[in-house]
Amino acid sequence: MKKEYDFSKLKKAEPRYLKYLKKSVTMRLDPNVITYFKKLALKTGIPYQALINYILKDYVSSGLEPDSNWKSVAKINK
Repeated sequence: MKKEYDFSKLKKAEPRYLKYLKKSVTMRLDPNVITYFKKLALKTGIPYQALINYILKDYVSSGLEPDSNWKSVAKINK
């Protein structure tokens, strides 16, 4: 091992993965929504926040948009 190193020629490290990092946000969700995803997380072994992200990503990739005439599946099945 050298006693001294010359770091003057080193380039700044710019990790390539930085553009893939997730962004932290604060969301207010209904308690029953959180409970549902936490139960689903226990069942699947996937963290509930990852499940929510996965479902939202699927929504985005499918190009779905909310509709003002949207009806809950629970209301339709009653």
